[in-house]
Amino acid sequence: MTASPLPPGSTIGILGGGQLGRMLALAAGRLGFDVAILDPEPNGPASRVAAHTVVGAYDDPEALAELAKLADVVTYEFENVPAIAVEKLTELGAPVAPGARALAVAQDRVEEKTFLNGAGAPTVAFIAADDGESAREAVAALGAPALMKTRREGYDGKGQMWVEHAADAPEAFNKVGAKPVILEAPADFVRELSVIAARGRDGEIAVYPMAENHHEKGVLRRSFAPAEVSKEMAGQAERIAAQVLTALDYVGVIGIELFELKDGKLLVNEIAPRVHNTGHWTMDGCEVDQFEQHIRAVAGWPLGPTHAHAKVEMLNLLGKEADGWAKLAGEPETRVHLYGKRDAKPGRKMGHVNRLKPL
Repeated sequence: MTASPLPPGSTIGILGGGQLGRMLALAAGRLGFDVAILDPEPNGPASRVAAHTVVGAYDDPEALAELAKLADVVTYEFENVPAIAVEKLTELGAPVAPGARALAVAQDRVEEKTFLNGAGAPTVAFIAADDGESAREAVAALGAPALMKTRREGYDGKGQMWVEHAADAPEAFNKVGAKPVILEAPADFVRELSVIAARGRDGEIAVYPMAENHHEKGVLRRSFAPAEVSKEMAGQAERIAAQVLTALDYVGVIGIELFELKDGKLLVNEIAPRVHNTGHWTMDGCEVDQFEQHIRAVAGWPLGPTHAHAKVEMLNLLGKEADGWAKLAGEPETRVHLYGKRDAKPGRKMGHVNRLKPL
């Protein structure tokens, strides 16, 4: 990095040109930074609000060299960035934050849960399996039903299925692609929560209030924040966040998905080393939202305040629902955020709204 903190006028590179990259670019612009996007598509949502776009695959050496030349620091909008991209950028003198360790952990579900347990963050019981027979043995050991997920890739409910009986595991293994999987014991949870947290280059940690999340067909539908939780539970979440961030020597914003059990204990479902859908409420519910916080962190700036100044219901707009923008924009308590995507495919996240209520 040429300087820390990075002065306004510096360029922040972002791997990925979707909606998260777009909202990061807008936040960076407010702070006086230019943004360079690397994306395989030439005219994605983020590119249209950025100063520079490099079109190329994430592991294209020429595209990475061009991005490294433009950017003073590089970050990413999603965790399935090829590891080679981070290595190449670092070799070329462009620091990447969050770092390679966070990516490696988040890209493999077995690595992720092993890391979390080692960092003192509890998860459900799990067993890795590389073929149908070992998957059957894993379900027999864990007890049915068990949740089968591919170790790598898969999001919004993709690449996973429930196995109701151990004998069904080989068939399930083939259905998810006959690739290495993780089998997870079910979590007898009361509700799904999440916490968004950030760590700066100086080790400073900032944690937002928790959100309560509701999914439909594996896709996040609504988040309510700040969630109604006890001080003890908020403290649990803050400790988990601090343990994870510190163990990863993390720089940036992270999303941590949690299960609340009947006894009030929290289990970590998964982590996302980036800004997160369950943190979109911060755009209108907090003085400094998760996107600005991430830019502050990777640029070496002080972290901003995280307390809420309003209650927020965040609703994802899927497919054609975004066509109702005019009605939504007319609701005084509603703030509309559209992503600039061209095609409104069914189930595709086209935007979100934040509905505000006084605290």
